[in-house]
Amino acid sequence: MAFFSRKVNIEKKDILKKPLPKHIAIIMDGNGRWATKRGLPRVAGHRAGVESLKNIVEFCLEINIPYLTVYAFSTENWKRPREEVNTLMNLMVEYIQKELEILDKNGVRINPIGKLDDLPVYTLEYITNAYLQTKNNNRLVLNVALNYGGRAEIIQAVRMISENVKKGILTIDEVNENLFSQYLYTTNQPDPDLMIRPSGEMRISNFLLWQLAYTELWVTNVLWPDFKPHHLIKAIYDFQNRERRFGGLNLN
Repeated sequence: MAFFSRKVNIEKKDILKKPLPKHIAIIMDGNGRWATKRGLPRVAGHRAGVESLKNIVEFCLEINIPYLTVYAFSTENWKRPREEVNTLMNLMVEYIQKELEILDKNGVRINPIGKLDDLPVYTLEYITNAYLQTKNNNRLVLNVALNYGGRAEIIQAVRMISENVKKGILTIDEVNENLFSQYLYTTNQPDPDLMIRPSGEMRISNFLLWQLAYTELWVTNVLWPDFKPHHLIKAIYDFQNRERRFGGLNLN
């Protein structure tokens, strides 16, 4: 099942009439299927997916979205063939090499999230340098989820909090939702308002499990390499026309 806008011809001007989401999360899914449908190796799909990411980042800058989180590589993706994993890592480095200066100039902060120490040395080096070069930018925070798993993130937060309780830095009574959020990779960021899943899969795949508690979901059958800014416009338009109650009731 996919959710599409009821209005056929939606343009950028249509979504600028209402408040935009502050934080958009995207599961960049469907690269392999895109390539297979065209008789191409899966790596060709990943390369095409990088171009989609570039276009979406540019559009988020254009409409002033302050936070964008993209699922680039999960903790489970290590199970894929070695050639495909190596290609994904190389493409990440290639994207940084080609786009870093432009991203930095445009005020993008590259913020890698996940178990980064387990990444190949060359990938970690480039992503760390990108973070250091852009860390003071504040026009768009681009969270790149690399070797990321939502359960692992929660477990890490629990361990850090437990250690601080043990050391007397925290008390049990101080542990609440706000404090817990400060121990996540997205500390000091708003939770995503909108999560987009291309490729038609109806699951969140261990992505931002804590942060997505009240996020609006938008699913499309469009594969990630075919995902364009006009698809993002549709997703935002649908988001703007939903009623968000956060577990409560609108009695007006």
